[in-house]
Amino acid sequence: MSITIIGLDTAKSVFQVHAIDKTGKAVIRRKLRRVELIPFFEKLDACTVILEACGAGHHWSRVLTGLGHDVKLIAPEAVRPFVKKGKKNDAADAEALCAAALPPDVKFVPMKTLEQQGILALHAVRALLVKQQTMLSNALRGLAAEFGVTVARGTDRLVELMALVKGDKTIPPRARQAIRELLGQYNAVRKRIQMLEAQIVDHARHDEAARRLATIPGIGPITSSLIAATVADFGVFKRARDFAAWLGLVPRQHSTGGKTRLGRITKTGNREIRKLLVLGATAMVYRAPQWNSAAGSWTRGALQRRPVRLVTVALANKIARIAWALMTRKEVYQAQGRIVTAAEAAA
Repeated sequence: MSITIIGLDTAKSVFQVHAIDKTGKAVIRRKLRRVELIPFFEKLDACTVILEACGAGHHWSRVLTGLGHDVKLIAPEAVRPFVKKGKKNDAADAEALCAAALPPDVKFVPMKTLEQQGILALHAVRALLVKQQTMLSNALRGLAAEFGVTVARGTDRLVELMALVKGDKTIPPRARQAIRELLGQYNAVRKRIQMLEAQIVDHARHDEAARRLATIPGIGPITSSLIAATVADFGVFKRARDFAAWLGLVPRQHSTGGKTRLGRITKTGNREIRKLLVLGATAMVYRAPQWNSAAGSWTRGALQRRPVRLVTVALANKIARIAWALMTRKEVYQAQGRIVTAAEAAA
């Protein structure tokens, strides 16, 4: 029995193995418990193991690589077409993994290191706490508004809101206590976010890839740290457009009969990176009048022809392409087309 490829469908406690030989014939179909997985692969000769790049996929890829196997991760959406219709189960999923790895044009996902996953854990917790912070802020404002107390937008206005609540004697004591509890929870979450952001900024300052990305206008330390930790190898994207497409920043196509119809962006791929790039692009759009470069000139011209939100997304696409170019060429961002003022020329 000569095994060449093993499709391993992972789960919490039950793992499904589907092994094929060089002719593509199935030689092993077996379920393994969690405690049986490592002993099973220790007994096998080195072969190629295919896993989905989700859940604990990166953990098991590191474990099996340590046992001498060639582990490759594949995106779940690339496996889905190979699952036999009407047979969605663990055995069918493991078989589909083997089939998905056979085409010559298949693209694999680079394995993440423990350090990268550690940084991504910080980003995941921060994103969750930011959502909770927004929920608490909205709850505070909504509860106070029920008693006729409102303030202008902005998180810095919540202290003012609490002062108005305390000064309004018509608000029942229990309501004031409820609002005070929400504000205390809001402040606690805010402190945790600041602590996490300090660690993320520290990573952005010391990581070479993150420092290179941070030179791009519209990319700050949070965004650069997340991209550097998420994308282990920019070489998997052949072109800048492929990277932008992976982030879901390219328009959907509804083309037929030689007529090209473009719709809204696909919004596929990493949602958090896409969101941060759009936020960074939004900041740069508002600074466009003072943005002295070719990119700034392009942004100002686009704003004269297109709506602001459309320009923002288009600029996020451009920033993503610039990021790919810098990372593949190992360069830093240098503004092109900067206009030299008369005062600068005289100096």
